[in-house]
Amino acid sequence: MKMEKMPLVTTTSDGAFWKNTYEKFEARVYVPKSPLQGDILNYGFNAPYLLVFAEKALDEAEQVAFARQHGFEKLAADFDSSVVFISPLSEGSGQPCDWASAAPDILSEIISNSKIHQYHKDGVVIANNVFRHAIDGYFIRGAIFRILLCGFGTGADYIAENCLHHFEGDGLWGRSDLAPATCVLTGLSVAPEVGADDIPVISYGNSAEANELFESRCKYFLKRDSAPSAQEFLSDYYSFARQFRRMNGPLQIDPDLEKDGLVIEPGIAEVKTSPDNCGDDKGSASHKIGYFAFYNKGLFESEAENATNAEKAAGGVPLVLGFHGGGDSCFFFATMAGWAKICHRHNFLLVTIENHLNSTATEMVELLEILKKKYPIDSTRIYATGFSMGGCKTWDMIQEYPEVLAAAAPMDATFDVGCNVYGNKVEKGINTTVPVPVFYAGGEVTPLPELPFQAQKCLDRMAYTLLLNNAELADRYEEEVKLENKDKWENKIWGINGDEVETSYDESRDATLTMQKFRSTDGRILSVFASISGQGHDCREHTCEHAWNFMSQFTRK
Repeated sequence: MKMEKMPLVTTTSDGAFWKNTYEKFEARVYVPKSPLQGDILNYGFNAPYLLVFAEKALDEAEQVAFARQHGFEKLAADFDSSVVFISPLSEGSGQPCDWASAAPDILSEIISNSKIHQYHKDGVVIANNVFRHAIDGYFIRGAIFRILLCGFGTGADYIAENCLHHFEGDGLWGRSDLAPATCVLTGLSVAPEVGADDIPVISYGNSAEANELFESRCKYFLKRDSAPSAQEFLSDYYSFARQFRRMNGPLQIDPDLEKDGLVIEPGIAEVKTSPDNCGDDKGSASHKIGYFAFYNKGLFESEAENATNAEKAAGGVPLVLGFHGGGDSCFFFATMAGWAKICHRHNFLLVTIENHLNSTATEMVELLEILKKKYPIDSTRIYATGFSMGGCKTWDMIQEYPEVLAAAAPMDATFDVGCNVYGNKVEKGINTTVPVPVFYAGGEVTPLPELPFQAQKCLDRMAYTLLLNNAELADRYEEEVKLENKDKWENKIWGINGDEVETSYDESRDATLTMQKFRSTDGRILSVFASISGQGHDCREHTCEHAWNFMSQFTRK
């Protein structure tokens, strides 16, 4: 039973409220007021998905009191997120029931009806499909990979008996292995059934026997002898639970980059809306662009110990502009593609652009000028990269404003040469004379057209890149590599081999990155086409690290 339309939302001085009935549960959602500008900046990827299994259904006033008492209100407000109260319904009749009579797979149904997306309002994801110009449904806004499952009394008993194990359900990329990121249990009256040792548990006010069982079976366990204050709960979340994330089965532990000195700074800039903007702000005089800047503390100090002599001489720092995939967000891209870690290791400024499909390459150039006024950016070392639709935006920068880029790393997608991220022809014409060093990568088993053997547009984009960068093999590529003859290609992915080939093994994914390097007539390698074994439509840190190592060689004089 899906949510077919936007639910009725009521607002008070505390925040917004709505509810919806599903097959096996009812969700009552409280969205506390937040100081964050969540309409422009998307914090959803980092936000805990606060699912509360209380002993009874709560009305709006009770939701506020309960969320405030237990620290949930403050935690949700910290991330521009929600507190989602779950009440069980009897299977078949759909009537309220107690937790002891509830269906054992409620969490699976919750996950199937939850999503993080760039379009959202009042705790509801409005799955706007920008390609079909249609809405693909309405969902509870929550990151299923950061489920913080909080149970009280009989609600805690239900979790202890039904949720401390892995199960198959609707994951991020189809059916997959699922489990909560953390379970918080208060007032248990049953012996927990721990079916997996990698589900972190916080135990509040439970028996010594229950805690002994948790300690013996859980790799990650925290306990308090009594129910915590709101502040104590928040402390436990930030010191313990926040680090856990589960994307697709295995538990992942995120490093605390901020503790290690990485600054994460939100920003909003206003730019003139260009005539070719076909996003939500089409036809407006101006609009706002949200972004997040990632940089090491002390990076902008001219005499910082960790600044190289070249950085000091240039009087500025390198900048990487990052563009997320369609439907994703800045934090998703910075984390999943590893760019936050990479900028931390290599000491450059990373700026990821929020909801960039509502902005054009022309508007990105104006944003760059705004960023230069805010940060000491070296104009000769500006780079761009992106995943999927973000890769398409990177191609826009290459073909429309090459003079601002020292190098670029578009990944996992392209439109036809001469078309922009909206699929429209670039009316002013495209770059055919200014070389731009390019590192392009795609997955070898992706279901989408990313590589030349899959689609003509991909083949044409590689041919364009080789011609643009004066590759010695450009003419041969254009003459010999035909999609209809791909069974006879010298290289089954790219058509021909590069002048040099390098491979790099990614131990974390048991995958090999194969880089075909094409030499230009000046002797430099300006074009690298890379493929990743076993990878679908994805963007990985190992590949992005190689992309940075390639791009950072170049400056734009």
